[in-house]
Amino acid sequence: MSENSTNLRQALGQFPTGVCVITCKAEGGDLLGMTMSSFNTLSLDPPLVLFSIDRRANSLPLWEAADGYAVNVLSESQQEISNRFARPLSDKWCGIDFRTGYAGAPLLLGASAVFECARFARHDAGDHVLFIAEVKRFASDGDRRPLIFAQGKYGALQDSHDGVPLWPLNIHY
Repeated sequence: MSENSTNLRQALGQFPTGVCVITCKAEGGDLLGMTMSSFNTLSLDPPLVLFSIDRRANSLPLWEAADGYAVNVLSESQQEISNRFARPLSDKWCGIDFRTGYAGAPLLLGASAVFECARFARHDAGDHVLFIAEVKRFASDGDRRPLIFAQGKYGALQDSHDGVPLWPLNIHY
């Protein structure tokens, strides 16, 4: 990685994100899972979300062929799961509790939110492939705080008693 790429990555790390494990059932029945923070909302009507996968990922062809995905928004207590699914080419599923969701995608127990999605579109995006998925079902647990990542490390949300934020404005929706 060039010095400029390293500096860009550090600057991007200033933006805190949630931590997700995206999962799917590949053709042939293999279960795939990958930790990522490149998840975001795209549209409410239709309900679309997006995530991206590095072109160097060995499993990219399997992800591209999948009919659907699950976005598991990890809770604060799931750092070990985040670390496990961040490792390439390992037995990520050994001892992991899950149930089966849309298109056979694994739904991780204990997540703060889960989005069950159908394949919608894919786009070339530089050194990544951008996946757009349509949300078919979702669930969340407001009592579970999401796992946060910034500046190369995990963090936690803190309660703020500074009043109601003025953003996002209704015009954004």
